[in-house]
Amino acid sequence: MEDRHAARAETVAERERAIQAPIDAKAGKSEGGKAHEGAVQAGARAYPEPPFPKQHQRKPGEEWRLDPAPMYDAPFWKGSGKLQDRAAIITGADSGIGRAVAVLFAREGCDVAVCHLDEDRDAEATKRAVEAEGRKAVVLKGDVADPAFCEGAVRAAVEAFGRLDVVVSNAAFQEHVEALEDLSFEHFDRTMKTNLYGCFNLVKAALPHLKPGAAVVVTGSVTGIEGNKDLLDYSLTKGGLHAFARSLGTHLAPRGVRVNVVAPGPVWTPLNPADKAADKAATFGSQTVMKRPAQPEEIAPAFVFLASPQCSSYITGEVLPIIGGYGGG
Repeated sequence: MEDRHAARAETVAERERAIQAPIDAKAGKSEGGKAHEGAVQAGARAYPEPPFPKQHQRKPGEEWRLDPAPMYDAPFWKGSGKLQDRAAIITGADSGIGRAVAVLFAREGCDVAVCHLDEDRDAEATKRAVEAEGRKAVVLKGDVADPAFCEGAVRAAVEAFGRLDVVVSNAAFQEHVEALEDLSFEHFDRTMKTNLYGCFNLVKAALPHLKPGAAVVVTGSVTGIEGNKDLLDYSLTKGGLHAFARSLGTHLAPRGVRVNVVAPGPVWTPLNPADKAADKAATFGSQTVMKRPAQPEEIAPAFVFLASPQCSSYITGEVLPIIGGYGGG
């Protein structure tokens, strides 16, 4: 009996080694026997891939200084009235994801209030881009951490457009630290005030103007899902925003107002070169499965989807990760 089991064990082991052998022979190679080189290109057009030129910016960062320039205009996107004759307010709309969202909202028939901190040149460029789509735009400068600014910005948007249908809380502060001891109270407080208080201030100010069918879309982050050892405070706020939006979606459902989150992974915007050292900015996004950061126009369609009652009328309290794949290391 024992000899029979032992013999079977040896046979099974040989079979296992036979399965292993051809896989070992292709170790380090992708499917098809060829090593995969470069980033994954699966979009409507090719996107830049690392390494990028080494660069670093002073906060809050400016899009016009980025090299390569972020791709936000989505020339392949054909509007179909998903937000026709609606009005939106978008914080952090001067650049990056905010600008790309503003452009696609406008292409879908939406007027846009462009909120920003002090990036005047970028904000005006976003305004021109919205107007080039045939929609109205106003530029509103201020700090979302100040409830008075959010209240004034909402009033200005309603005065300009006569209504408010979509609220996009996108403004954020991000600055890494390599040790908890380096995270000062002022730094921690600024992150909390911009990311958490800013969202609360904006939504609370906008709520009296939102009618059934309106939508709130919050920019979350993969860091709010997975955490990040160098972005302790930022990850905390993004996880908080995910929980806030999920709770708020339930809270506002009886009023017919939906609340959802888009949680991007690395995206090529001024936020990151204004956080990372120049050499790290050069390889930004290379750790993802796609081996590159997203471009803003790859993220913006999710905001259109979640903002439009034509697309997502039965979706609220959800977090939609767009992170370039799982298991990238």
